[in-house]
Amino acid sequence: MKLATYTTKGKTAIGLVRGDRIVDLSALAPDMIALISSDALMAKAKATPADAPSLALADVTLRAPVLNPGKILAIGLNYRDHVEESKMALPEHQVWFNKQHNCVNDPYGTINKPVVSDMLDYEAEMCFVISKRCKHVPVERAHEVIGGYFVGNDATVRDWQLRTNTWQIGKSFDTHGPVGPWITTADELGDPHTLDIKGYVNGELRQSSNTKHLIFNCFDQVAHLSQAFTLDAGDIIFSGTPSGVGMAMKPPSVLKVGDVVRVEIEKLGHIENKVVLENGATVIG
Repeated sequence: MKLATYTTKGKTAIGLVRGDRIVDLSALAPDMIALISSDALMAKAKATPADAPSLALADVTLRAPVLNPGKILAIGLNYRDHVEESKMALPEHQVWFNKQHNCVNDPYGTINKPVVSDMLDYEAEMCFVISKRCKHVPVERAHEVIGGYFVGNDATVRDWQLRTNTWQIGKSFDTHGPVGPWITTADELGDPHTLDIKGYVNGELRQSSNTKHLIFNCFDQVAHLSQAFTLDAGDIIFSGTPSGVGMAMKPPSVLKVGDVVRVEIEKLGHIENKVVLENGATVIG
C-alpha cells in the first residue's frame, strides 16, 4: 500500500493512494501513527474496495506522511562514497544524531534559507517509519517493526552543523526535513536495499547511488538503536546520504533562494522543494 497524509478544503486526513487518486481512510484512524501501529486497521486499509470513493491527487495537498513523529533519528556517514568525500574515517560504529520535530516538512513544501547562514545544503535519503514499540530487536526481526519507507531530504546548515560535534542544531532548522510523498509499505516495496536514489538541484543530477551501498542497512539500524532505547510507533529514521552533497563539490555549492531540490527513489516516488528566504521576524507566543 501507499499511505499518505493530505489536506483538502481545510481538513487533514490520511488516505490510500491508488494511481493518481487517494481514498479517504479517516474513518479507520485519526492519523498515520494510529493506522500503521495497528495490524487490524492496516488489514482493513488493505481491504479497501477498488470502487471506494476517491479524490484526484492533483486536488489535494500532500503533507508529511507522519506529521508529529515522536523522534527523528538520522545516521551520518552511511555510504562509503560520502565518507570519502567528507574526508572522514570509515565509521566503526553507527553515527547518530537527532533532528528536532520542528524540521518536519511536506514533500512539496518550501525550505527556508536561514537568515543566520549562507551554508544550506541538501542530502538525499531513504527514510522509514517505526510501526511497533520495540526494544532489543535482533537484525533478523527488524523488518517486523518497520511500517514502510519514503523519500527524505536531510537539509543541513553546514556551518552550524560543523561548529560542534553533535550536529543536532545544524540538522534541525525549521522546514529542513521534507519527507514523503507517501509511505510505501514493506509488503509492496520488497527489498529496501536495492533501490536507486538520486538528488537533483535545479534539474542537475548531484547525487546518484543505490541503497545496496548503505554501510549499515535499515535492519542494522533498528537493531542498533533499539539496544539503547525504546523505539516508538511513528518514529522516523533517516538512513543516510550518498556522495554528491553541495559542500563536497569543488568549489563548494550552497543552496540559494530560488533553487529547487528534488530527491527521487526507485519505487518510492519523489519530493521536490524550493528554497525561500526565511522570515526572520521575532515570534513569541
